Amino acid sequence: MSVLLRRVLARVLLFAAAFAAVVSLAAPAAAHGFQSVVYADLAGDGPGVVRAQLQLEYDLLVVSAADAERDDPLYQDGTAAFDDGDADAQAAALVAHRDTVAAYVGERFRVAAAGEPCAPTMADDVTMTWQDGAPYAVVTVDYACGPTENGHEVTAGLFADDEGFVKDTKTILTYALDLHEGSTVLDAEHPAFTTAQTPLERFWEFFRLGAEHLLTGIDHILFLLALIVGSRRLREVVIAATTFTVAHSVTFILAATGVVAAPPEVVEPTIALSIAVVGAWYLWRLWRGGRVDQDLSHAHGFLRLDRAGWLRVGVVFLFGLVHGLGFASALGIDEPWSWTLLWSLLVFNVGIEAVQIGIIVVVFPLLVLLRRRAPRIGMWASALLAVAVTLAGLVWFVQRVLGIE
Repeated sequence: MSVLLRRVLARVLLFAAAFAAVVSLAAPAAAHGFQSVVYADLAGDGPGVVRAQLQLEYDLLVVSAADAERDDPLYQDGTAAFDDGDADAQAAALVAHRDTVAAYVGERFRVAAAGEPCAPTMADDVTMTWQDGAPYAVVTVDYACGPTENGHEVTAGLFADDEGFVKDTKTILTYALDLHEGSTVLDAEHPAFTTAQTPLERFWEFFRLGAEHLLTGIDHILFLLALIVGSRRLREVVIAATTFTVAHSVTFILAATGVVAAPPEVVEPTIALSIAVVGAWYLWRLWRGGRVDQDLSHAHGFLRLDRAGWLRVGVVFLFGLVHGLGFASALGIDEPWSWTLLWSLLVFNVGIEAVQIGIIVVVFPLLVLLRRRAPRIGMWASALLAVAVTLAGLVWFVQRVLGIE
């Protein structure tokens, strides 16, 4: 390796270290750990009655309801049961403070008919389940509604940002009501919907959720950037991105439908490690003095990839399987093999892919142009990005293994 190249890498390392520190502080231990997901299932239960079965993150429900209704005994009892990991005690704490829970839930998850609010009544029993690696409380609320010819309006505001506990809570809503079946996603920007929603509107909700999940998941974006910077020709980045798509789509569907499962304590550090490995791969090739931007036009074999290209594809496929588990954590719906669910998951995945393709279309041509017009600057830019991605991945890996927020 030339002295000039070593000097370039040394300087790049200094600049990138500062960048990686800023990135790791801006988005620390987990890209998925500061949100919560509410699961709501609505169905008719006799004339004028809408039954909502809500699955709510237990410890978040305890602190939010206790704080909103000033019920410190609920906080004390609920927290003790959570710390003990006793599902029966957790359910008993919520039942003992049923009025507090009912007031909190009824005020923040509302159903209306013909513009008039429906009266909520929470059932006496509460059960526990497990979602997204955390205990969830299953609460049933019956809403007594007046007559309506235009469906029901649903507004979700559980675990709002202004409570200060989590940010951007998503409510995954499935319904079989008013002769309509479907699913949608509600959040702070889009808190309400009507059961008269069109198929196109339902498509847009899950497409938007998938796109936002990739855009706000900086770890997945850095992994994609690592793929781009390490690709020598458009063919290689297309094959790598397609491999990543196929791999994460498989585990995404299987995980979201409950067929496979992996604890987030394993998934999240592995995602971080994958970012570091793919970024470091490019740097290792650069350090060895290889032509990392060499022409592949004369490569032989299937898809005209050389040995290094195929080895990289295999690594990308394995890490793509893990990333699919990370994507699935955004939904985590436990409703195996429902056609409504599978449609929603596919649309969610389309949103992810649309953003992924957009990033490739914008970044890769610029990188190729820079490498051809100004090779030295192109090498600096590629190395800088690769070092920053590698360091950020390593920092996140350590944070996630140690549980540092």
